[in-house]
Amino acid sequence: MAYTVVVHIANADPFLAEIEEVPEPQDNFLQCSNPRSRDGKSLHYVDEEAVSLIFPWHRVSFVEIMPSEAEREEVETFFRE
Repeated sequence: MAYTVVVHIANADPFLAEIEEVPEPQDNFLQCSNPRSRDGKSLHYVDEEAVSLIFPWHRVSFVEIMPSEAEREEVETFFRE
């Protein structure tokens, strides 16, 4: 199952991508595919033909794992009437 993530790189704007599995503590790098900016545009520092990126962990500040559509339906949202 692919996860949509927001990757925060040191000294760069965060971007959206997909990863195949959640990284393990012993991993040395983060491999992601379909990199794009948060508004869906291509990243200016990545070639248009690139489909996958590999970042060493010392460049990654943190990674946000976004919920899938199925998980969003399971979560109950609360609101005031």
